[in-house]
Amino acid sequence: MNGLELDLVKRSSLDLAFCADVLEGLSSPQRAIPARWLYDHRGSQLFERITSLPEYYPTRTERAILAASMPEIAALAGAGRQVVEFGSGSSLKTRLLLSAIEPAAYVPIDISGEFLGESIEELSRAFPTVAMFPVVADFMQPLQLPTPPGARRIGFFPGSTIGNMVAPTAVDLLRSMAHALGPGSQLLIGIDRIKSEALLVPAYDDAQGVTAQFNLNVLHRINRELEGNIPVDAFDHEARWNDAEARIEMHLRASRDIEFSVMDTGFRMKAGESIHTENSIKYGPRDARLLLRSGGWTPIKEWVDDDGMFAVLLAEVTVKRMAP
Repeated sequence: MNGLELDLVKRSSLDLAFCADVLEGLSSPQRAIPARWLYDHRGSQLFERITSLPEYYPTRTERAILAASMPEIAALAGAGRQVVEFGSGSSLKTRLLLSAIEPAAYVPIDISGEFLGESIEELSRAFPTVAMFPVVADFMQPLQLPTPPGARRIGFFPGSTIGNMVAPTAVDLLRSMAHALGPGSQLLIGIDRIKSEALLVPAYDDAQGVTAQFNLNVLHRINRELEGNIPVDAFDHEARWNDAEARIEMHLRASRDIEFSVMDTGFRMKAGESIHTENSIKYGPRDARLLLRSGGWTPIKEWVDDDGMFAVLLAEVTVKRMAP
């Protein structure tokens, strides 16, 4: 199978998964669409705009932590590792890591092939001596990683993307990462901290309305890719703080009674009903370490900003023990 055929197989697999998730999610009592489908090319572009908004603290806070801590991170990781980034996006934070640890190779994984290609083109110019092996895939599914030079790997999972998943799913993903990265691997992960609702809600419902565009874009994507006729103008973006679950929830709330179809399947929604599109779970310090341990990782070191808003943790694959 040549490269073009392989890419078409991957694309077809993602299309089928998108269709299945949308139809199942829209048929559920609480309608929902998994957050990963927000990130087509347009969605990825909009998210990059979100990261620079004044209300959206995570990106600039995490970047500052990484910049200040990178010498120590590099010393703990050691040179010559493969850097495997899960959900690479624009890879802006990746530049800090690649500059610091002298990697054997860089393996970015992203669901948006077009956006990934643009990012790799820029990174290749900035790091011409680093071999790059981009992978278009949904990292929530089992992965077969390429085998470039370098025996040991370090996974990179910034942005508190782990917070998009409820705890059982997050633990499963961490275990899958440990399996894919292999023995002796490390994981550098960003995890957002619990803080006041007054600070959290605006971060996901900005004054310029960019997050609203990002959220609504998934409906445009459904209409374009899944033969949908959803009246996008009938939906409003809504960010809610769910204190019991310690998470921000993003919803698309119907402003009026509507009917629509997707792939010849009909749906009805009443005014006030919503489609749940994303969670962003926030963790306390002990919660984050417990989550990593549950997923097969042993924390080595944690770095936090002065205000305690965000944490970056380095962990290593837990060595199996025969006794407690």
